[in-house]
Amino acid sequence: MLQQQPYRMYDYHVWANEQLFAHLAQLPEEVFHAEVTSVFSSVAQTFAHIYRFEKLFMAVLAEVPNEEIYARMTGWAEEAQNKSVDEIRQLFADVAEQFRDLLRRTPDPDKAMTIHHPLYGSLDTQFSEILRHVVNHGTYHRGQVTAILRQQGYAGVPTDYMFYMVERRQGEK
Repeated sequence: MLQQQPYRMYDYHVWANEQLFAHLAQLPEEVFHAEVTSVFSSVAQTFAHIYRFEKLFMAVLAEVPNEEIYARMTGWAEEAQNKSVDEIRQLFADVAEQFRDLLRRTPDPDKAMTIHHPLYGSLDTQFSEILRHVVNHGTYHRGQVTAILRQQGYAGVPTDYMFYMVERRQGEK
């Protein structure tokens, strides 16, 4: 486990996703793909979106040129389409390992970066700020997954940071 705070937050993000995947694996498979009226049309579509942007943010942090990122985005979206819970769970496990490898290669979370966005221009920031955005983005959409599950009559699962900290502390004993 990575110890610096921004990297620990990423560990939380992976843990929270895994909590949802474990919960979803216990529900009927059709719940994952059921069409609902929400921001995304299903739990599966919500996770496809999160996955696409996990790949995008990882590429940004790895300082991949924008042209290369944009060329890959359609493929990333397609990778996550029409997957089962187990298949999307594996995609997330794979991207988490790639992300952790990037974090191991970037020992300074305060590394200065300039991000170039095609619509919003340039942003001078730090590696850790983009990483925090990855975590916040996931948290936002995990909330939407919970809302979609409740729409279908199923409970969500606790993914708050506090639950992560408690579980982590218990594991240290």
